[in-house]
Amino acid sequence: MQNQIQHYLTAAMRQEEQFTELYNQYASGIRKLCLGYTGDAMLAEDLLQESFVKVWKNMEKFRGDAAWSTWIYRIAANTCLTHLRKKNEQFVDADEERLAMIPDDERNKEQEVQLLYKCISKLAETDRLIITLVLEDKPYEEIAEITGITENNLRVKIHRIKKQLSEIYNSYERL
Repeated sequence: MQNQIQHYLTAAMRQEEQFTELYNQYASGIRKLCLGYTGDAMLAEDLLQESFVKVWKNMEKFRGDAAWSTWIYRIAANTCLTHLRKKNEQFVDADEERLAMIPDDERNKEQEVQLLYKCISKLAETDRLIITLVLEDKPYEEIAEITGITENNLRVKIHRIKKQLSEIYNSYERL
């Protein structure tokens, strides 16, 4: 009985350490992914937390068939998609108007980043995931695995997404 308790405690401590490492390694990227889906920093933070709660609850089910990053990004993308479908949210909000009214010379880097994520939130669901992973410098092989498409198709999609994203971004510049 004593050995079982000791074994359980050791396993729990190992899981907590591993979770902490995973969180420290991937939270920043997952936050950006969530921001890309929502365009809202506070909502992105909520979805980040929700994603890592799911990671914690399902760590024992991780089989190692894919990299941890692939598994975690997939959980986060599914969490974002589920949330968006439930809420059927529209991404038009006051932030768009606020950002559009800021003169170019007053925009700082953070505002540019916010605008970029606003633009990303206008893309189709899969495209948001892909471009966010590209911005995270994930290898194409890993992005293809996460999204479930071939690398060749991925390259074509990335080209189209960048073009579409550029058009969306430029539309803000004209306002």
